[in-house]
Amino acid sequence: MAHEDITNLALRRMLYFPTAEIYGGLAGFWDFGPIGQRIRRKIVEFWRKELVEREGFVEISGSQILPEAAFKASGHLDNFNDPIVQCNKCKSLFRADNLIADHTKEIIPESMSTQELGNLIKKHEIKCTKCKSNDFSEVKKFNMMIKVDVGATGENVGYLRPETCQNIFLDFPRVFKAARETLPLGIAQVGSSFRNEIAPRNTLLRERELGQMEIEIFFDLDKINEIENWDSVENYKLNLLRLGKKEVEKVSCKEAVEKKLMSGKLIAYCLAKVQKLYEKYGFKIENMRFRELDKDERAFYAKETWDFEVQTSLGWVEIIACNYRTDYDLAGHSKGSKQDLSVNIEGKKIMPHVFEISAGVDRTLYAVLDACYRQEKRGSEERIFLDLPTAISPYTVAVFPLVKKDGLLEKGKEVLELIEDYGFDAVFDEKASIGRRYARVDEIGVKYVITIDYDTMKDSTVTLRERTSMEQKRVKINDLPELLWRLSLGKAEFGTIK
Repeated sequence: MAHEDITNLALRRMLYFPTAEIYGGLAGFWDFGPIGQRIRRKIVEFWRKELVEREGFVEISGSQILPEAAFKASGHLDNFNDPIVQCNKCKSLFRADNLIADHTKEIIPESMSTQELGNLIKKHEIKCTKCKSNDFSEVKKFNMMIKVDVGATGENVGYLRPETCQNIFLDFPRVFKAARETLPLGIAQVGSSFRNEIAPRNTLLRERELGQMEIEIFFDLDKINEIENWDSVENYKLNLLRLGKKEVEKVSCKEAVEKKLMSGKLIAYCLAKVQKLYEKYGFKIENMRFRELDKDERAFYAKETWDFEVQTSLGWVEIIACNYRTDYDLAGHSKGSKQDLSVNIEGKKIMPHVFEISAGVDRTLYAVLDACYRQEKRGSEERIFLDLPTAISPYTVAVFPLVKKDGLLEKGKEVLELIEDYGFDAVFDEKASIGRRYARVDEIGVKYVITIDYDTMKDSTVTLRERTSMEQKRVKINDLPELLWRLSLGKAEFGTIK
């Protein structure tokens, strides 16, 4: 399975495709079709349930455009830069660190100077990937912020947000008051961020408009080790790739804190919750890791960073940046706005510290498709399907009448209404042969199919088919709602149905 297989499936089944395609598209921008958007929405909803609601966090929705002053205070106007280099022959632009990394297969620190990057390009005799020339310009810094003139006069300057978290920091005082002035306080947001990437590539993995689902956890540094529900994770093992290590180590949360591998229990707890979530998304435990970043790789605002990465057909891909941002953001905005963002907790005035879980929605979608893509042969037939967990499948179940005559079509719509009345996402299809319909829903990851046939008209039973095994069971119509509920929650196994 390769990147091209995922792209072909995405185009064929309306998962995602280039924006403004009839005009040739716009590099780094993607649209999501009906099926892709359903899976994408399910990914976000499951994240919201597992990491926001279950943890008692709150969620906001902020503006995509913020004033210039906010990004001066945050440091983005000075520091949100990528190194750019141009081929002097064909004029192609490249992100210099990626150009070098692709050639050397080594990690290039973000803090490396432009001169050092230029020297590496010459040392390794790197050639342009388009025209094979080795004549490059000097490496320069390129700011990825996208400027917006607000209002008719153009005097009010704004920027599209490069990350959703800045709204959270700016709204913290109001949310803190609404949350009865208690810490720790988790504030989440889902939405688009915008980065003027030098060279967008690999479809959803390097975009100019990117979906993010972020959580900023505000806490009292003195209480970083006072965590509710710690006992639920303390023996859970994290996959850690520590600095200087070549192999992933399985380390319990308790051991990680005791050995001071991370700054405290709050961080270990968050990492455990992330890894557990992605297990439920369908990733094998051996295909996940938290890679520790040294100071040269970390973002300018981070004291400690663990990048959550998953193994894909393209190699290890970063999905989530887990950053300990200290009080950098609130202190910076306090200074820039001349508003005191410190809080009083139990008679003590503090500037809250922040731990961030910044996940890419579109990167998660791509990685899920990559992890769940299956291609197999059954006899002479080749079959492609998505082995998606029920929680993020576009539909829980499909309903198919075997044929459109003899009352089967009408009976199928009755069954569909019953299923939908119980809150299940269902899709109805009566077109083409039953085999073709099975193939269509298999390719988009629908877990179960209900088929209404002639026996249904006699005894009010239907055929229930499971996607991955293709196993079929005969089930009474009236039993369907409870059975689907039990199957979707993992309270019943398909093979045990009688």
